[in-house]
Amino acid sequence: MIYTVTFNPSLDYIVSVDDFKLGLTNRTSSELILPGGKGTNVSTVLKNLGFESTALGFVAGFTGNEIVKRLNDMGIKSDFISIENGISRINLKLKSIDGTEINGAGPDISEEKVNKLMDKLNQLKEGDVLVLAGSIPSSMSDNIYRDIMADLKDRGVMIVVDATKDLLLNVLEYHPFLIKPNNHELGEIFDVKLTTREEVIPYGRKLQEKGARNVLVSMAGEGAVLIAEDGQVFDTPAPKGKLINGVGAGDSMVAGFVAGFLKKGDYAYAKQDYEYAFHMGVASGSASAFSENLATKEEIINVYNQVMGK
Repeated sequence: MIYTVTFNPSLDYIVSVDDFKLGLTNRTSSELILPGGKGTNVSTVLKNLGFESTALGFVAGFTGNEIVKRLNDMGIKSDFISIENGISRINLKLKSIDGTEINGAGPDISEEKVNKLMDKLNQLKEGDVLVLAGSIPSSMSDNIYRDIMADLKDRGVMIVVDATKDLLLNVLEYHPFLIKPNNHELGEIFDVKLTTREEVIPYGRKLQEKGARNVLVSMAGEGAVLIAEDGQVFDTPAPKGKLINGVGAGDSMVAGFVAGFLKKGDYAYAKQDYEYAFHMGVASGSASAFSENLATKEEIINVYNQVMGK
């Protein structure tokens, strides 16, 4: 079973505003409301690719109820822990203004609720997949990803971590199956500027030396690179297409990689096809960027065929 964790899921209010003017009343030319948060985005794209998952995390108030309802309407199973006080956040995304966002804070999460989540995660077993994605709310310990991975050590759970700098570095000793920094985040870790696919390879290998098994580096218009645990390196330029909405593209890449790996590989028996997983990840991320919404299976396959020169 695949599980995704989003500590602070949201309702994403995605709008376009023609000729936006500060200090004046502006009206939307298009609007869309979707369940958001990095883990829920991963669950959505997995569902579109035919893979079931369970979305975990915390929800609160009427917005939390709406997040659960909308996921359910999309056929995505969730098992969120309810917070009695506050509301789940609403994130305003102005897609017509260079990706400008205004994100809510979300509810405070008590230690008791965190322990309930840990109890759920302790039920995971060999062959399960766990995706940990996104930032950590201020009310929670910065070590929560590390604590989760420590509890699941030696269980045979395939853990994917999509986080930045210290959150990422803190978990490497527990050998995450996959990490997905972008080139800017990778450069920030080592205090260098990385602009080409060739430049990221030695720094991706440094993260492997620190414990990561597979390192997937997204590079927007430059493409992507995978440094696989078996020593293989794959890279590809960015697929051709018009950028429409970059929200969730990185999460879609994670979902595509996981779906590709599970389709062609068997984690429990170490039969792996990293090349197919890599290309499915690239296709999924790009397809979402080329779409108004998170990519459908048809959109992903179309981009995959382009990546493969079909």
